[in-house]
Amino acid sequence: MPNAHEGQTNPFDVNTVRQLIQLMAKYDLTELEWRDGKTRLKLKRKAAVAEAPPVTPAVSPPPSLPTVAAPTPAVPPTPPAEPKPPKQLHEIKSPTPGTFYASPSPDAEPFVRVGSRVQPDTVVCLIEAMKVFNEITADCSGVIVEVCVQNQQPVEYGQVLFRVDTSA
Repeated sequence: MPNAHEGQTNPFDVNTVRQLIQLMAKYDLTELEWRDGKTRLKLKRKAAVAEAPPVTPAVSPPPSLPTVAAPTPAVPPTPPAEPKPPKQLHEIKSPTPGTFYASPSPDAEPFVRVGSRVQPDTVVCLIEAMKVFNEITADCSGVIVEVCVQNQQPVEYGQVLFRVDTSA
């Protein structure tokens, strides 16, 4: 549909709006705003529930431009989200018996917590064995989803210290 002010086609045609709605559903977005010059398109939808009602796009041009009604496309209901693949959990195990320390000193913050992003060289804890403090690294990339031991708890060889979601 030609725009009287700019002599260009309308960037918010029905097919474009449908594609934006599909992208919102695919990436579980609740709000999307797109600007093209002085024209703005803002789409909102409720968070995913059992069945979400169809999303109606709202176009609000700047006040200086005459108001033009946006086409209201017939939008099919959003298909149910595909089930997420199971998490790829990697276990970080103790390489030696000793005492687990979550931080470098008693008054310091822990090396990692649930939700911390780690790389293979990220130090996640210390294990004290025979008065020697061994730095334990994540040896994988991902997000810590579980801390399996308490600070200053004795641990055994091969005991699981952390679980890491490597698919994140």
